[in-house]
Amino acid sequence: MEESSGYKDYVAGLLAGVATVITGHPFDTVKVKLQKHNTEAHGMKYRSGLHCTARILKTEGVKGLYRGATSSFLGVAFESSLLFGIYSQTKQSLEGGLQSGKPQLSVIIPSAAFGGAVISFVLCSSELVKCRMQVQGTDSLVPKSGRYDGPLDCALKTLRTEGVTGIFRGGFTTLLRESIGNAVFFTTYEHVRYYMHLKMKDASPYQSNLMDVGVGIMSGGLSGIAVDLFLSLNPIFLYFCLQFWSAVLPLDVAKTIIQTSTDRGSTRNPFQILKSIYVRSGFKGCYTGLGPTFVRAFPANAAAIVTWELAVKIMGIKRE
Repeated sequence: MEESSGYKDYVAGLLAGVATVITGHPFDTVKVKLQKHNTEAHGMKYRSGLHCTARILKTEGVKGLYRGATSSFLGVAFESSLLFGIYSQTKQSLEGGLQSGKPQLSVIIPSAAFGGAVISFVLCSSELVKCRMQVQGTDSLVPKSGRYDGPLDCALKTLRTEGVTGIFRGGFTTLLRESIGNAVFFTTYEHVRYYMHLKMKDASPYQSNLMDVGVGIMSGGLSGIAVDLFLSLNPIFLYFCLQFWSAVLPLDVAKTIIQTSTDRGSTRNPFQILKSIYVRSGFKGCYTGLGPTFVRAFPANAAAIVTWELAVKIMGIKRE
């Protein structure tokens, strides 16, 4: 069990967020472009994630893969700080001082879901700006008149044309995605970490330090993949649970469509959007961007967990 560590949990989470953006943003850019353009009724389609990546590199260079990264750094760093901090503090509170080393679902799931729900309010506006910056690019898919000069210009134009509610488009969808996704992520992380540490309990201090990095890479990477496996298998699971409506990746697709639309009259109901995509493209359309999401999952989440674990150790936050 973790001891009370106050602000340190939030600092460690912030550093984890920075590591996530550095490692995962290029994959996220490809995912967002696929979700936006490949789900439209008309217009150009990308053949695959590789085709999308090649087009970005050809028209914009490497910097195109990091388009929208400024708002992402600010949003994800703050969001990650809150997520890891709230998760750690809530988990301690629910455990009530009990020295139980084995992960408890009754503690992990509500702590992670609560943290995910809180950060969704921060993440929504920063992701809206990020998605709109990522979608526009420099190619012909977005007319020059509709392009933004930067994240601040995007935020100001959104506020001016769509009002305060416009900057929070997709808030409900973001809340669902973050609550469910983080519950899966932290459940996997805690169990993988626990069982890997059991295997190395007799290691020397030097071996233990090296193994801690390996544990962080594996637990973080596998947790990210677990979320995506949950997403990709969810149509079967959701046959008994509102079909595919609660799946996180389809919710992410719907969120991208909602946030990149500048039409104030367009629907913000993720279920209606997913229904229209399903009618046009079936389940495949609802999982647009799955490839880049899978590829991103391991390195981005491994970087986040390794950074978090390292920061926790440096700052002296004691854990079992």
